[in-house]
Amino acid sequence: MNAEEILEVCFQIIMYAGNARSMAMESISLAKEAKFEEAKELLAEARAEVNKAHRFQTNLIQAEANGSKNEISVLLIHSQDHLMNGMTVLDMAEEFINLYELVKK
Repeated sequence: MNAEEILEVCFQIIMYAGNARSMAMESISLAKEAKFEEAKELLAEARAEVNKAHRFQTNLIQAEANGSKNEISVLLIHSQDHLMNGMTVLDMAEEFINLYELVKK
């Protein structure tokens, strides 16, 4: 991958992972309001977004495994931070939704 392609991949990862994180946080708010079905639907959408980000990351990894050297930049590291945060918030949101359901019963 050339520098421009890596830059584009970084922005895609940031965008999709950021979308996932925002959706996951909103799903927690919905669960807090006892809107569990809406919360779960939004969480599923968030998972789809983080999967898109993950596919871009996988493309980078595969390119590197095939011998393409990727320049490590602050933007690349930043994109990886966004992805990991998005994935973590998704996992936590699922737990929060389950907890709110238990509390509301």
